[in-house]
Amino acid sequence: MFNYRLPAKNFIAAFDIDAQKTFTPVCPDELPVAEGDKIVPELNAQAKLACLRIASRDAHSPYAKWIATEEHPCLTPLAGYPDLDLYWTKHAIVGTPGFEFIDGLDPEAYAFQSLKGIEPDKHPYGACYHDLGNKYSTGAIEFLRQHGITTVICGGLATDYCVLNTVLQLKDAGFTVILNEAACRGIAPDTTQAALEKMKAAGVILVKNAAALKKMR
Repeated sequence: MFNYRLPAKNFIAAFDIDAQKTFTPVCPDELPVAEGDKIVPELNAQAKLACLRIASRDAHSPYAKWIATEEHPCLTPLAGYPDLDLYWTKHAIVGTPGFEFIDGLDPEAYAFQSLKGIEPDKHPYGACYHDLGNKYSTGAIEFLRQHGITTVICGGLATDYCVLNTVLQLKDAGFTVILNEAACRGIAPDTTQAALEKMKAAGVILVKNAAALKKMR
């Protein structure tokens, strides 16, 4: 890892994973992650090292089957649908403020965006597939391959769910994957640490911040 050097810029993409207001204190009634709104400078900094920038967004229906209720609280198991595993607080509903990018991120900067969780009976975590079984592509992997990308620098929300799953999907697809820890925030310390360890074990390169990335050129 310490001897790793970034390839030429035209082989690098920056991936902003679910960097949406729904996962920040801006939307306290959705799924706020502590300091989720603080990752923008690091996301913008890592993008300067890449030739293209892509993003993913949760894009949910107000009629989703996974929306938590008093009878079925958030994070309790959900059965009966192959692409749903847990109940979640309503979040990232298309057309609401929670669906929007965090302030400071320019929607026009992205060469590609994958929208996931549009169907009421699906709640994927990774940005590369529409389903939990990683069968139905969002097109992100194909887009990266089409543009000759070999290395993907990732950041976003939250470390222990959507970031973890997206990073592992990209690694399985054959990319060199770098996680910028300062460009992420997690839901809980224990699950965040477990996610970092899982990514590292899978061969993902972990760096502390964009400054450390620059030293790898």
